[in-house]
Amino acid sequence: MQTSLKGINNRATLDASHRFGGLYRLLNTDNLRWAYKHLNKKASSGVDRVTHSEYGQNLEENLNDLVDRLKKKNYKAKLIRRVHIPKSATKTRPLGIPTLEDKILQLACSRILEGIYEADFIKHSYGYRRGQSAHDAVKTVAQRAQFDPYHYVVEADIKGFFDNIDHDWLLRMIELRVDDCAFVSLIKKWLKAGIMEKDKVTHPDTGTPQGGVISPVLANIYLHYALDIWFKKRVSKLCSGKCEIVRYADDFVCLFQRKVDAEAFYQQLPERLKKFNLEVAPEKTNLLCFSRYATAERNETFAFVGFEFRRETSRRGKPLVTTKTDPKKLQKKRAEFKEWIEKNRSLKLWKIMASVRRKLIGHYNYYGVIGNSKRMTKYYYWSQQNLFKWLNRRSQRKSFNWTEFNKMLKRYNIPTPKITHGQKTEKRQGSRQELFSFM
Repeated sequence: MQTSLKGINNRATLDASHRFGGLYRLLNTDNLRWAYKHLNKKASSGVDRVTHSEYGQNLEENLNDLVDRLKKKNYKAKLIRRVHIPKSATKTRPLGIPTLEDKILQLACSRILEGIYEADFIKHSYGYRRGQSAHDAVKTVAQRAQFDPYHYVVEADIKGFFDNIDHDWLLRMIELRVDDCAFVSLIKKWLKAGIMEKDKVTHPDTGTPQGGVISPVLANIYLHYALDIWFKKRVSKLCSGKCEIVRYADDFVCLFQRKVDAEAFYQQLPERLKKFNLEVAPEKTNLLCFSRYATAERNETFAFVGFEFRRETSRRGKPLVTTKTDPKKLQKKRAEFKEWIEKNRSLKLWKIMASVRRKLIGHYNYYGVIGNSKRMTKYYYWSQQNLFKWLNRRSQRKSFNWTEFNKMLKRYNIPTPKITHGQKTEKRQGSRQELFSFM
């Protein structure tokens, strides 16, 4: 499969109009065995409740049976188990969990699609791609706003993107590059698979489940044609000044040199997305001034992938673009920490402190960018105050004073804020070697 995918990627790079056939036969026992070994072993099971270890007890027999059903075209996608995880204090995010067998097939198919479309995706499309991260997207936006002649920004977010992907459009997009009816039919089965929620089954007409192994690459393909290519080949050609789009999944930022171009794009965007059964989230879509030449009162701030972008002045009096934790995200993280410690304060102390350590490290790993020390420190001290408060409510007697509490933090090695992403950090590129290193 590694050799086949290298050939696929080479051909896709050389010929942007080539349609690939013979992909279905790559779903053989050897490649599905690799997919099984590279699945998350601790992931939740699907409707059949078969776990990774249970399936592996008779792995060869199970894989041979799966391949036999694929050859005879008897394979059927099983129901998807839907669960809801908290998104905010009042909202939840629906996740779709396929069965383990479907995950195996989806992982193999997603790697094949990645081999084709990595040659097509635009440079500044960062979501769900190997070697690309949210920090790469943040760095790109900050650098472009800092050094390039951009003065206006359109920030946008697509409303309910994963739930509104049009199946017919998606399959037509895939067929532009895939000339294999059996392979496309397999993807269609996953799109049309029923969703089970509280013993009720629904059959979706649109959307692809968040949580599905193949969903990220399908989402990227959809937005590649619906948004990225349109911006690159249509919008940029009609602009009188420079313009650029930076996208991470369904969250994107567009930079413009001239206001007239920004206004034209802002007006055309809803109509373009409507064609593909999508719409922007009004509360997260804005046109704003973001110029090094504008006054501080005129310049606005915008948020992207959890970071707030703001124009400030450096110590030497020069204009500077800063990236800090988005205040809304910071407030959400604080509320989540408060709710968690209130519910779990009765656990053994070592378990509480182990969880606190993991939460803080995760926060620093994501938000630890240069210029964000103050907001990371604010989160750290606020979490300390909440921890001190609720640990002292474990019993009628006060457990700690501040001196003892600080000693306890040192004993459990609770980390203080740390910058983890420096400006001189080498950017991780999505090379072919990375793409095909999975076998």
